[in-house]
Amino acid sequence: MKYIEFGLGNTWLVRTEIESEDGTEFEQKGIVRPIKLHSVYMRVWLGKSIFIIDVREGFKKSKKKRNAFKFVVGITSKVEN
Repeated sequence: MKYIEFGLGNTWLVRTEIESEDGTEFEQKGIVRPIKLHSVYMRVWLGKSIFIIDVREGFKKSKKKRNAFKFVVGITSKVEN
């Protein structure tokens, strides 16, 4: 899956994170094309709590071990093989 995010708290204001089937992931500055729209989401990370509103999956809440602040709007895209 490919995650294209716009917002505060990541390494770059606009970034693309690509997650491989084996679980490895890497990120790049900017938008990596092509884009095959899968979903749109908003993610807010306050301290150790993460809140995600996704148009496909609805509302999700999770916890992480580290503290952070992030506010991003993103799209998920299917990765071209």
